Amino acid sequence: MDIALPGEGGRGSRYALVGQPVQPVIGARFSRIAYAAAHVVADPLGMTDPWSKPVVDWDRTMAFRHHLWRLGFRIAEAMDTSQRGMGFDWANAQELIRRSIAEARTVEGADLASGAGTDHLAPAAAWTLDDVIAAYEEQFAFIEGQGGKAIMMASRALAAVAKGPDDYARVYDRILSQASGKVILHWLGDMFDPALKNYWGSGNFEAALDTVVAIIERHAGKVEGIKISLLDAGKEVALRNRLPDGVVMFTGDDFNYPELIAGDSRKHSHALLGIFDAIAPVANAALARLADGDRAGYDALMAPTVPLSRKIFEAPTEYYKAGIVFMAWLNGHQDHFAMVGGMQSARGIRHYADVFRLADRAGLLADPELAVAKMKNLCAVAGI
Repeated sequence: MDIALPGEGGRGSRYALVGQPVQPVIGARFSRIAYAAAHVVADPLGMTDPWSKPVVDWDRTMAFRHHLWRLGFRIAEAMDTSQRGMGFDWANAQELIRRSIAEARTVEGADLASGAGTDHLAPAAAWTLDDVIAAYEEQFAFIEGQGGKAIMMASRALAAVAKGPDDYARVYDRILSQASGKVILHWLGDMFDPALKNYWGSGNFEAALDTVVAIIERHAGKVEGIKISLLDAGKEVALRNRLPDGVVMFTGDDFNYPELIAGDSRKHSHALLGIFDAIAPVANAALARLADGDRAGYDALMAPTVPLSRKIFEAPTEYYKAGIVFMAWLNGHQDHFAMVGGMQSARGIRHYADVFRLADRAGLLADPELAVAKMKNLCAVAGI
């Protein structure tokens, strides 16, 4: 089976599919905590103004959560993968969180944690740290009121208002001291969101590390773990090695996740990854191998997913959501390739062609004939 795809310089060339779809292991037990940050499915027929009035297909969105739960993943809900702050607002996030928590209660063993941020507060409207604290409190109150667990997302408003590390400490100390249950922290780098530059009050990694570790140490009983998304394995290991006992590291490194999850002679990372949305069947099979002590089998399955992930998360990294939804469309989880905010337009046809090739090589086209038919349609729209 082959298909004409654009290549370098926009010239078309024939690509012959080579991959064999990897079959997941249903009922597998993992030796790592594995959260998949999940996307939302837009309703293209309901959106008359995609940039400012997102409309969600709730049935398909919930069906995708059931797909992830079936494969053994926990869900990181209403995170940046769902386009929080990039077309998906807090009002919709509340409905998403409410529905997902309710759905999880219908599935034996299902688990999820939901993003609590300050995105309903425009950075320009945040004048003081108290404004930021109040915004976090509102979102924590909603999630905890639904019986959910909170992921304390990095805040654009806090980054805009804070004058230094002490301001971050004040906000995090206040919120963590009030949380009713354990919280997952989230350190998101500015490659994912330029508005988060110099988060923790410093552009120096070692200084920022000292600040966040001190916060965690003060609240170790309230912090389940921290997700770090800096796309730098060395920085993640540096933080991992300083975490107090009982606080776990969740890798958010979509470039280096296989080695970080496998770990070194000292420690390993658990996972809270956007790429798991796209590679769930292979990640499931690989994590099952790792749990069985088959490191070689784990590596063999994970290795081909890395070039795919690096392509999806290439700069400008914040547009990675387009590749995630593209993969869901190729694999039949939704009938269209439309996104809230019209974000499918954030990447070009050559990018999508590269993702298609790499997904095939990683065994991630569940139904190759269906994927080829969809890709042909997309190429036709692009004039190919």
